[in-house]
Amino acid sequence: QVQLVESGGGLVQAGGSLRLSCAASGRTFSNYAMGWFRQAPGKEREFVAIVWSGGSTYYADSVKGRFTISRDNAKNTVLLQMNSLKPEDTAVYYCAAGQPTMSPRDMNYWGKGTLVTVSS
Repeated sequence: QVQLVESGGGLVQAGGSLRLSCAASGRTFSNYAMGWFRQAPGKEREFVAIVWSGGSTYYADSVKGRFTISRDNAKNTVLLQMNSLKPEDTAVYYCAAGQPTMSPRDMNYWGKGTLVTVSS
């Protein structure tokens, strides 16, 4: 079992930055790929970024070059540094643990989400 708790969301102006944090509990944290997904009102949940247990990272094209995902297995945390934010980044952001893919269906555990609002 892995329990995930996100923090760090909030309101920011376009061009600004936020850092999301995900705290995980569970002894098997390091075995899972850890990802960030987001869901905007009226839209489906979509992939943002993922970091595999070995450290490889992958990003959605829409955030590549602006967002950075990282993990600290010793501290059971995953971070998402978001720079140059745009209004279209507004969404609830979810931390997830699961298989090393980009599909929400392959994630086994989910946090409750944290809201990011980017004003224009």
